[in-house]
Amino acid sequence: MAPVFRTRITELFGIAHPILGGGLMWLSDAEYVAALVNAGCMGFITPRSFDSDEDFTAALVRCAALTGGKPFGVNLTLSSRPEANGAVRRWLDIALAHGVRHFETAGYAPTELIGTLHDAGAIVLHKAPSIRHALSAERAGADAIALIGMEEGGHPGTNELPTMLMGALAAEQFRVPVVLGGGIGHGRQIAAVLAQGHEGVMIGSRFLVCAEIRAHRAYKEHLLGCDEHSTVRLLHTLGNTWRVLRNDTARRIDEIERAGAADHAAFGDLISGRIARDHCYAQGDWQRGMLSLGPSIAFAKRIEPLSAIVAQLLEEARTALARLSSLEGVPA
Repeated sequence: MAPVFRTRITELFGIAHPILGGGLMWLSDAEYVAALVNAGCMGFITPRSFDSDEDFTAALVRCAALTGGKPFGVNLTLSSRPEANGAVRRWLDIALAHGVRHFETAGYAPTELIGTLHDAGAIVLHKAPSIRHALSAERAGADAIALIGMEEGGHPGTNELPTMLMGALAAEQFRVPVVLGGGIGHGRQIAAVLAQGHEGVMIGSRFLVCAEIRAHRAYKEHLLGCDEHSTVRLLHTLGNTWRVLRNDTARRIDEIERAGAADHAAFGDLISGRIARDHCYAQGDWQRGMLSLGPSIAFAKRIEPLSAIVAQLLEEARTALARLSSLEGVPA
């Protein structure tokens, strides 16, 4: 599809549309990221999703082949525990060696990581859950910011503010391009973000039902029946907020948390991401695992190619902005 909107984020990443796909744990593989890129968007492979550096390398090679050499990105997420970040430098080096120059960073103290990426000639989008953290990342040199509201599926941080409110507050505070994420799954929301003066959107949950996502069809079919009340935020008392699908696992975790759990050990394997991978994404058992999901899943009506979802989003956004233009000059 020909470009509909040109913004600073489309120019920065060299893409047709101001839509970024957030890095989805276990699911942002070569096929999904290539589908985003081929639809005129930008996607980010998540190296933490692979069991080995060799598997991650193979995904980079395959993505490059599927995109015909068009640029794609890699997600690098920093943990608050330094000992958990040992692999980040390896993944960075592997990605750079395979020609990747677009990165989504997230997490704690990104200054050194951003500097290292810039030294290699890379473009860095930093994802932040608050304006304060986003401004800090801008000062650290981030080329663009993804500002994420409380509606985000997965880990929106301890932020209690919704996406659109943060967007309005942030509109005049940044020099670099800003995209908004969290709860976005309809084109009229894209129009609203652009009307606020921002440069694009980051979308995750709405894309979970695309044909290219490697998750079991039974899970995707369950998602089609979900509405805006089908997710819940958990673990916020431990400072590790996680928005997930309401299922048996989520209900059990909620019970343990309400009983006064003081640390992550109290939840045992219930919060292990591999449960989601092995039971839901692989076998379709959506009652098993913490399944990152935001309320924008309510907009999903069918399983279809990602390009079709993107085309629909753009048409919805264009219609919404046309209506806005038609209101100009209307007598009070």
